[in-house]
Amino acid sequence: MEAFAPTPPDWTESAIHAQSFCCPSCRASSIEATQVWINRRSPVYNPEHRRKWQEFYQCKCETAWWAWSTDRPPTDLKKPDCLEAIDPSFDPFWGDRHLFEN
Repeated sequence: MEAFAPTPPDWTESAIHAQSFCCPSCRASSIEATQVWINRRSPVYNPEHRRKWQEFYQCKCETAWWAWSTDRPPTDLKKPDCLEAIDPSFDPFWGDRHLFEN
């Protein structure tokens, strides 16, 4: 399964919302998931114009769960995003194309 496939896999239909960023059944981390799908077609914007997505995980214990991308715990593998670098007028689907339209 491709994590960025445009259509959701069937196993996501039974996914439950995890309040902590781990499997609600066995508490396994997202790294231990056997399958992943990220719903990038429907981002949600917070008041600071930051996007978040639903991330779906199929756990090794067979539980399907999802959580918001913004709920993911911090990691030292990636630097945190800088709020000052975000242009609130940037359209994630059209890029800067709107700057050149009449």
